[in-house]
Amino acid sequence: MTISLIFLCLGLVLLVFSADFLVKGASRLAGAVGISPLVIGLTVVAYGTSAPELSVSVIAAFKGQADIALGNVVGSNIFNVLGILGVSALIIPLVVNRQLVRFDVPVMIGFSFLLMLLGWDGALSRLDGVILFSLAVAYTVILIRNSRKEAKATIQSAKDSNSEVAEQPKANWLMNIGLIMLGLAGLMLGSKWLVDGAVMIARQFGVSELVIGLTIVSIGTSLPEAATSIVAALKSERDIAVGNVVGSNIFNIASVLGLASIISPSGIGVATSALHFDIPVMIAVALACLPIFLSNYSISRVNGGAFCAFYVAYVIYLIMGSVKHDALNDYHMVIVNVVAPLTAITLGYIMWCGLKQRA
Repeated sequence: MTISLIFLCLGLVLLVFSADFLVKGASRLAGAVGISPLVIGLTVVAYGTSAPELSVSVIAAFKGQADIALGNVVGSNIFNVLGILGVSALIIPLVVNRQLVRFDVPVMIGFSFLLMLLGWDGALSRLDGVILFSLAVAYTVILIRNSRKEAKATIQSAKDSNSEVAEQPKANWLMNIGLIMLGLAGLMLGSKWLVDGAVMIARQFGVSELVIGLTIVSIGTSLPEAATSIVAALKSERDIAVGNVVGSNIFNIASVLGLASIISPSGIGVATSALHFDIPVMIAVALACLPIFLSNYSISRVNGGAFCAFYVAYVIYLIMGSVKHDALNDYHMVIVNVVAPLTAITLGYIMWCGLKQRA
């Protein structure tokens, strides 16, 4: 028990300090290269913090463990929005950049539907993987180009109006890149220690391997995103906090599953249960972002609490299904016939109010 607690505590400490290094380096690098913090969050930070999902899914695909490769991505995407944004918004309300609503969230929704479409035949082939990975590259290129164009336009506008343009200290590039690399390395190691410690403690208390896999391990691969977004929110780098989650979800679908499908000898099988439940839940979560983000371009503490409550409900459903609990059917009926319709109506009303306010 003592060794488990040591691993758990060391993992938490390393996660916090590493996330601080990553956010500092990323925010400073954004200014130095003329790219907005939002784009840094959507690319460098998001792709870096998704490294655990990439390694787990690619290795699982190579070994022929399709359920792990697919389930890791789908589960992480659900946790990223409901768990990470939920907790971050509870700590401090998050401001949502307009670009997210206009471009990145629709891309996340589109990629989620594309995953459903490509997997409808029961597998993600190598061709499907090439399509997904190509879209990831195109998305990243578009982001960086647009950001640099906006930065140049801002500088030119300042020059035209005879305003002073602050010069960024380019000599600090190497230091900022070093902070990012150090932060990413620490996040990987810290999340591993934390997961290892939690699994050891859970086993000592007699918790089943299945429950450990559904909770600790699946959440464990998203711990870098969680630590980064929470620290970014606390440091008022809210573009990085929200952009990290949206970018990670896009990267998980397009790059992680794309590469995993390409590397896997026979592609990645898509289980019927994933097509009928888990992927639709992921799509619903992505769709829910649009009306909530559109409402005053923010995520309030109420929204954050709702996100967390929905994630708890989702995990309860998974656990009840895994142990074949007697109340599973009743729980399912309540979710489908009461919670889901009320949620859809509420989100529709929020969307309508947001559009009305914009008009």
